[in-house]
Amino acid sequence: MRADLKGLDTAALMANVMNDMYPDEHGRFGPFGGRYVPETLVPALDRLEAGVKRYLRDPDFLKEFHAELSSWVGRPTALTHARELSRRWGADIWLKREDLAHTGAHKINNSIGQVLLAKRLGAKRVIAETGAGQHGVASAAACARVGLPCIVYMGAVDMERQAPNVGRMKLLGATVMPVTSGDKTLRAAVDEALRDWVSDPNGTYYCLGSAIGPHPYPYIVRELQSVIGREAREQMLKATGALPDIAIACVGGGSNAIGLFHPFVKDRSVQLLGLEAGGLGTGLGQNAASLAYGKPGVLQGCYSLLLQDDDGQIQETHSVSAGLDYPGVGPEHALLQTIGRVRYEAATDEEALDALAEVCAAEGILPAIESSHAFAGAKRWARQNPGKRVLIGLSGRGDKDMPTLQRTLLKGVL
Repeated sequence: MRADLKGLDTAALMANVMNDMYPDEHGRFGPFGGRYVPETLVPALDRLEAGVKRYLRDPDFLKEFHAELSSWVGRPTALTHARELSRRWGADIWLKREDLAHTGAHKINNSIGQVLLAKRLGAKRVIAETGAGQHGVASAAACARVGLPCIVYMGAVDMERQAPNVGRMKLLGATVMPVTSGDKTLRAAVDEALRDWVSDPNGTYYCLGSAIGPHPYPYIVRELQSVIGREAREQMLKATGALPDIAIACVGGGSNAIGLFHPFVKDRSVQLLGLEAGGLGTGLGQNAASLAYGKPGVLQGCYSLLLQDDDGQIQETHSVSAGLDYPGVGPEHALLQTIGRVRYEAATDEEALDALAEVCAAEGILPAIESSHAFAGAKRWARQNPGKRVLIGLSGRGDKDMPTLQRTLLKGVL
């Protein structure tokens, strides 16, 4: 445990987790989370929290939400047995196929839920941030479905490496706002979205895409994305007669991972493993692995683990994957690591790209580069634990990554 987190009663925190007593009334996951925002946003967050308490357990809201998940998103998504990967890696490999959801990734679960909530709260417009573009596409699609205008903030660097998704957002009717400040990636996009929200906290709904930000966003995203793990748990029991020995997912801000992990947290027989972006190395600026190398601090409304220097300055990150290229992580992940319920490791750019190529050749599936970090970690774990049942969260498909793949894996081929 990090020196600045010593003294925590991890046994009590574990008990709270196992009894679903988190976040607490202050929006904290143990010592993490909370709400660190300008005063002008407090009333908007209070309204949002009241709306969450009213609607996320409301039968009429849930009926509409689940109807959209079924008829529009295409849930439940498939559970696929990866026969060739199982043979190669020596374990029983299963894939939870969020790449088959509408718009191509898990992001749509959260976006349609939040946009339905925004409409009930009387919002006149929806804003969103995006890194890899999948949350932007999902938000644009959800807004089109519900009938609300959508503005998506996206870093200029990410717009270049995720050009196909920029076009998709525009076709879906969204206005895409390039962000040229800061590191021009996901962190800068979140900053700009927050500035927009501060300017109109009453008429604007901020549809935050990951399990980060001020309370109640980490809770909202967790609740909306937990459909992934609930389905996977039921599907594994039906297909194999047992729970997986381990569930593995990639982690940036952490929405797909917390969606897969949360329904398994109480199952002590199921190990949980998150894979962060190891980038090019272990030094600051070479990776985006906040859980592996970060220190506690506040970023964009939330206290969590951040990639920062000794003076508390947030550092630029690196990952071949736009969706994992963020210098922080959701507070629930920080808690789950602190109490030892989830283990987190890093996979390098090279390991992720190698895993992507292997999954393509072995299974006829092109995973997102983000998801490929999970495959890299799964391969490592499977070879050390032969014969075990491995559940991998395939968070999205890799069509969006073709510009990056043409510069890396396919360089000199196309």
